[in-house]
Amino acid sequence: MSVLADNPANATETKLVLRCQEGDTLSFQELYRRYQQRIRATLYQLCGSEMLDDLVQEVFLRVWKGLPKLKEPSYFSTWVYRITWNVATDKRRKFAQNLSVNDDSTILNIMPSRPQDTPDLMRLHYQDLVQQGLQSLSLEHRAVLVLHDLEDVPQKEVAKILELSIGTVKSRLFYARKQMRKFLKEQGAL
Repeated sequence: MSVLADNPANATETKLVLRCQEGDTLSFQELYRRYQQRIRATLYQLCGSEMLDDLVQEVFLRVWKGLPKLKEPSYFSTWVYRITWNVATDKRRKFAQNLSVNDDSTILNIMPSRPQDTPDLMRLHYQDLVQQGLQSLSLEHRAVLVLHDLEDVPQKEVAKILELSIGTVKSRLFYARKQMRKFLKEQGAL
């Protein structure tokens, strides 16, 4: 077998998953390298920047622990996004439990805008408006919009990840887009 065939970077995703299930840490590192930015971006869109590194670490810890039980290695992408959704949901649930019911001064602002590395002020302003618009959506609508429109996950896969019917995904996507357009129009961005 050639050196290239043994190189995890050249392996298909399914082969990497199978190698991981056999305990190959180099293959897991390659899966991490391939998915880390996408998972990070998804968690940022769903939960904001607070504790982002910890959330990404939690996703990959769950992935590593769960890999031996993954029955369909070809569904790895859907499975990892499902874990990401679960981590985001758990974080939001814990956050909500920590809010004091009587504390009217608490503002639920879990997605502060982050500065980007671009000097384009208009682009920064638009990105900030998109983040604010996402904040205005429920987590269920935001998740569908983020996964489909920002992460380019097909609707059928979004349905599997969120354990919804395809009709519910389409409905939520329609509503979320409509609300985002309305928000951006009100802000003068459209």
